[in-house]
Amino acid sequence: MQKIFSRVNVPCLGRIKDKHNALSGLANFHRPSGALCQMTPGEDPPPGFPEMPPCGFKPEEYKDMSKEHMMEIRRQNCNPMIMKVTYYKKPVFIHQGHMQWLWDVDGRRYLDLFAGVATVSVGHCHPKVTAAAEKQLRKLWHTTNIYVYSPLHEYVDKLAATLPEPLKVIYLTNSGSEANDLAMLMARLHTGNFDIITLRGSYHGGSPQTMGLTSNSAYKYPIAIGLGCHNTMCPDVFAGPWGGSHCRDSPIQTIRNCSCPQGLCMANDKYIGQLKEVFATSVPSRIAAFFGEPIMGVGGAVQYPKNFLKDTYKLVQTGFGRTGSHFWGFQGHDIMPDIVTMAKGIANGFPMGAVVTTHEIAASFGRGVHFNTFGGNPVACAIASSVLDTMKEDGTQQISHEMGTYLLMGLSKIRDKYEIIGDVRGKGLQIGVEMVKDKASREPLPPAAMSEIFEDTKDMGVLIGKGGVYGQTFRIKPPMCITKDDADFFLAVFNQALNNYMEAHH
Repeated sequence: MQKIFSRVNVPCLGRIKDKHNALSGLANFHRPSGALCQMTPGEDPPPGFPEMPPCGFKPEEYKDMSKEHMMEIRRQNCNPMIMKVTYYKKPVFIHQGHMQWLWDVDGRRYLDLFAGVATVSVGHCHPKVTAAAEKQLRKLWHTTNIYVYSPLHEYVDKLAATLPEPLKVIYLTNSGSEANDLAMLMARLHTGNFDIITLRGSYHGGSPQTMGLTSNSAYKYPIAIGLGCHNTMCPDVFAGPWGGSHCRDSPIQTIRNCSCPQGLCMANDKYIGQLKEVFATSVPSRIAAFFGEPIMGVGGAVQYPKNFLKDTYKLVQTGFGRTGSHFWGFQGHDIMPDIVTMAKGIANGFPMGAVVTTHEIAASFGRGVHFNTFGGNPVACAIASSVLDTMKEDGTQQISHEMGTYLLMGLSKIRDKYEIIGDVRGKGLQIGVEMVKDKASREPLPPAAMSEIFEDTKDMGVLIGKGGVYGQTFRIKPPMCITKDDADFFLAVFNQALNNYMEAHH
């Protein structure tokens, strides 16, 4: 359930050398990836080209396998799904990372605003976390929790301290899918019920059980998976049937008008009505669980009406520092879940997940024996423990709040310039930009158009992600160490990519 700077004067073109030529002089300029980074010191970029912020880190020279050989192996020996999910027509061949930066095998530098699918939380190869990993690797690589060893207990103690009562019992896993799979089992055992409800468009994993929770046809197969899983309408106040301009807990609201009386949200009432209809028609009178993300991730950074999860919780009775306002995403909804699952950023990209629950639910699960060979691995625990320390020392929650607000305000100004940007939303460094054919219809921008803007943004040196049921949302979820200069660079690049698209097609 965890997928997980207050400035408002946003100079969207602040890093552009020649503002007068910014919208006209670049359309026909061919830009190799990160080309600016390869220019000699003191050399001026082409007119209108966004200037990449400096970086004092020098990567190692790449001396490994050729790009051609890697692609041959990728096509012939890697599972075919790996080619299906490969980003970009001209893939990025990553060599090394440092904090918010990535370098490819040719030495080109990229500002990483996707963080390995929102997973690199405190920065690529963060020196403090890297040192903790190296220290543990020299001491003990692996043992299992049938023995007692300090890294496991140090981490569990630190993680439990971040969570409110009664969420104090922790199970360590290797991935988010595994964590959600385990949570499904625990909910069913504890309640004695089987059926589970989730939101349409959500993604909760790719294991046979969690595929049932995942509500997106791209991740489905025509076999019996996830029995007992149901979905209700996603309360998307931009693209859904109901929504207005005061619904979200975000610095940026939708472009839709709102006529709700003060303190009331009719959109929320309508979406709760849809959930009540699911109870009346699709499930037994008792269910095992409702699964929901505080902010939808793969589904396109969708935010719900402010009270949706709180009202859902009343009906049902049953996200990690990135949102900025709270350490845990569910805290922003004024609810207390019975089970919280987490993965991705908790170990900065090292494979790790966790399930946190109450002593009561844990006791129900304890009737049998559950064992995980790699869950709680000493290296994983040492890394995850260091991530918690680093987040506190580096002030990542405050960075997420300030830089997230700064980016959202800048993106909202760009939204107002372009007809093809329908919505800007998010909280902290969990941001989505939904692209549309036009603001009136709110229909998704076609995949070919999305790819063109996506590729152009990469060619100017910025990596972002995509999401949404129709792949219509750009996802901006950087490591929580980015700076104002980084944000300005991205805003200038994104603005330029949109301008290039509009000039070429309109």
